Amino acid sequence: MEKKKILITGSNGLLGQKLVELLVTKPHIDTIATARGGNRLPFSNGYRYIEMDITDPQAVDRVFGAERPDVVIHTAAMTNVDQCEAEKDACWKLNVTATETLIAACAKHKTFLELVSTDFIFDGTSGPYREDDEPNPISFYGWSKFAAEKAVVSSSIEWAIARTVLVYGIAHDMSRSNIILWVKKSLDEGKAIKVVTDQFRTPTLAEDLALGCYLIADQQAKGIYHISGKDFLTPYEMALAAADYFGLDASLISPTDASAFSQPARRPPRTGFDLSKSREVLGYEPHSFREGIEILAGQIF
Repeated sequence: MEKKKILITGSNGLLGQKLVELLVTKPHIDTIATARGGNRLPFSNGYRYIEMDITDPQAVDRVFGAERPDVVIHTAAMTNVDQCEAEKDACWKLNVTATETLIAACAKHKTFLELVSTDFIFDGTSGPYREDDEPNPISFYGWSKFAAEKAVVSSSIEWAIARTVLVYGIAHDMSRSNIILWVKKSLDEGKAIKVVTDQFRTPTLAEDLALGCYLIADQQAKGIYHISGKDFLTPYEMALAAADYFGLDASLISPTDASAFSQPARRPPRTGFDLSKSREVLGYEPHSFREGIEILAGQIF
């Protein structure tokens, strides 16, 4: 049986790393990991790593010509919402122009493209959202991802879009924190923290997102899919859950609202996803938030 060749962009990122770790366990998949710079994964068995800068069309063309992937899972993006607001040109280049470059390469080589997108394409007035709800971004990051989606949808290639929400997890060789680690560290040190109660999300374990992306890629399931956690929570509730799991002092956590923080980019207040379609079509079933904390805890100790 010929293997299905899946190429990952952004393989050094949190999702990219989890995808490589998952795909190498699938004997029918030939995995190609790509990113800018060197490989950050601590193991090299079961996949190949190729350096590829998606903002360089010639580099993309060269890799596609040599590898001819069946599917591309496009995870590479500028995702720091405030950085996108401040560095609009860099954000557009990475999130939109590079996606257009990949679309052209996919068209040339008849490759299926799966774009990873975000709940930030919605304005957050009426979450949890379904796949066919109307996008209305309120930040430049949100606009850049919506523009990437539109480029994919209006292209001639076969495509899927996997949207996700507030991804948390532990990556190798990365300083990026997440709400669980931040709460644990603060409470371990006896620091009081303020956490917002007026934002709602369905936080997503990175391993669950990787699974959802794999299910789409393996089935080459066309269309838009919402891939997130299943618990609809405020960051305040997430912080309390983390404190409870680790047996830390929850009295150090006080509720506040988003107006207490001055951030360059606006955040949609109420997103989160309805997972009905992904459950029915893909057979996707995520962990609970508590189970997610447990998986993450097992990776830090």
